[in-house]
Amino acid sequence: MKRQQILITNDDGINALGLSLLAGTMSEVADVYVVSPELERSAMGHAITMHKPLHATPVSFLTGVQRAWRINGTPSDCVKLGIEMLLPEKPDLLLSGINHGSNLGRDIYYSGTVSAAMEGMFLGVPSMALSYNGEDEEGLQWAAEFTKKWVFSENFERPPKGILYNVNFPSISQGIPSQLAWVRLGRREYANDFHKRVDPRGREYFWLAGHVQDVTEDTGTDVGALAAGFITVTPLHMDATAYHLLPENNRIEVPSWPKL
Repeated sequence: MKRQQILITNDDGINALGLSLLAGTMSEVADVYVVSPELERSAMGHAITMHKPLHATPVSFLTGVQRAWRINGTPSDCVKLGIEMLLPEKPDLLLSGINHGSNLGRDIYYSGTVSAAMEGMFLGVPSMALSYNGEDEEGLQWAAEFTKKWVFSENFERPPKGILYNVNFPSISQGIPSQLAWVRLGRREYANDFHKRVDPRGREYFWLAGHVQDVTEDTGTDVGALAAGFITVTPLHMDATAYHLLPENNRIEVPSWPKL
C-alpha cells in the first residue's frame, strides 16, 4: 500500500523543536516533506509575499524525512510553494506545527500556524493546525505521538472540504490528558501595553507587551476546555459573514444622488 504523503510546516521556523519532533514522528508512518520559514514568523496571520522574490533553499533535516526546504517568507508562502511547486504531488494531509504555545479564541486571526493550515484548506488539502501549551520537549513529543496515532486511527475523519481543524494540547505538567473535546472558539483577549522608548539615534519606537486574559469558565470553548486539561479540536472555516444582519430582501434601490 502506498504511504501517505504529509506536508509539515509551522510559524516558529525551520529550527523549532516542535517541527522536528512532529516531522520525525510522522515519518515513521508516512512520507513527510517539510517546508518552513527560515526564521520565526509568529503572529504573521495570513500574510503572503508579493514584492520580493521567494527562495526555497533545500536543507538537511531528520533521517526519514523525504525532503525539506527553508523559505524566506511567511507560513502561508511555505504552503503555497510546497503544494504548488516543491512537492512531487499534492499531499494527502497538511500539519502545521507543533506550535510552541496555544492558539485559542481570537488568536486564529493572528496565528501563522492557523493561517498555514487555512492556506492548505484553500488549496484543497485536508489541513490541521497543532499547538502545545508549553515548550518542553517531553510535552511536544507526547503531542507528536498522539497526532501520529490519532490521524492514522480507524475512527479519525480528516477535515472535510472547506474546513480545517485547530487542535490545542494542554501542558502535560497538568497530567497526561485523558479526553479530547470538540469545542467552539472561546474568549481570549489581550491587555496590550505599548512601551515607548528611544533608540541610540534619538528616534522614538514602541514595543508591544501586555498579557493574555482568558475566559475559562465555559468548558464548551477551546479556552475553557484547554484550561481544564482537555485536548481541544475546533473546526474552522473562512466564512465570517454575519448572516443575522442580512435582510430577507437583500436588494435595495439606490437613490439617484449624487449626480455625476
